[in-house]
Parts: sequence; C-alpha cells; structure tokens
Amino acid sequence: MEIVMEIGHWHWDQAIIDALLAALPAAGFAMIFNVPRQALKFCALGGALTYSFRAFLMQGFDVSIGLATFVAATLMGILGVFWSRRHWMPRPVYTVPAIIPMIPGTYAYETMITLVSMSEHGASDELVARFLTNGVHTLSILFAITFGLAIPSLHYFRRRHPVI
Repeated sequence: MEIVMEIGHWHWDQAIIDALLAALPAAGFAMIFNVPRQALKFCALGGALTYSFRAFLMQGFDVSIGLATFVAATLMGILGVFWSRRHWMPRPVYTVPAIIPMIPGTYAYETMITLVSMSEHGASDELVARFLTNGVHTLSILFAITFGLAIPSLHYFRRRHPVI
C-alpha cells in the first residue's frame, strides 16, 4: 500500500528526489568556484530549498514560474544574509551557487533555437509567438532571481539606527 501525500499536483516522494538532484549542481557550481569546504553543504542545501520551494509554489498553489522564482530567490537571499553573518563569509558564497538550479536554461535554449529557425525559414506567426513566449519567460525568471537575491541584502534592511 503506497501513501502519496499531495497538495495540488505536488508529490512529496518526487519532491525529495528533485531536491537531491537540485543540490548536485549547486554544490558542483560551488566547487568550480572554490567555495570553502565548510560552505558546500549550505550551497547544496540552498539549491535544494530554492528549487523545491519554487516547484512547491508552482505545482501546489498554481503560482506562475516568475513569481515562484522571485519568492524562492528572496528566501535564498534571506538565508544567505543569515548564513553569511553567522559564518563570517560573503553572502554570494551561499546565494550564487544555490540559485543555479533555477536558471532558465530550457527557455533560453528554446528562444535561441526559435530565433535560428526564424532566420532560416522566415518569421511565421507561430515562430514569433514561440520566440516571444520563451524570451519573456527567460527574462522574467532572470529578473526574478536577480531582484529576489538583491532585496534581502539591501542596506536599508540591515540598518540598525534610524535614517534621520
């Protein structure tokens, strides 16, 4: 007898596998850039959390990929600020590898392939629509990652004394 817990289209058993698979590129990217050994586990954990949280929002609550990416990147930004203060390391040591699993590679690839097809075969309505759709998804995800990571580390949120 198999028990499958689900919220919307969210399956917990698949989520655990996805989290583990998302931790691998995060840790691998961190190793490429010589992140200190003690920070690797946080990079892998951050990659698993951000990817899983984004998938949870998209599948469990039917949130768009752009908004879900923004919320997950903001969560990673907050964790990155916390971890960097706790372990005396720069924030990007934790945050940059952790967002790697959320990079919109498929959308960017499809955008470029559609652009090549348009240059070879002409710009049909279908190709232009595919190009615009994939391009907007790519840019919205990249902007969501950028702003999500940047907002928690703004100086205004770290201010201890009033401005005036």
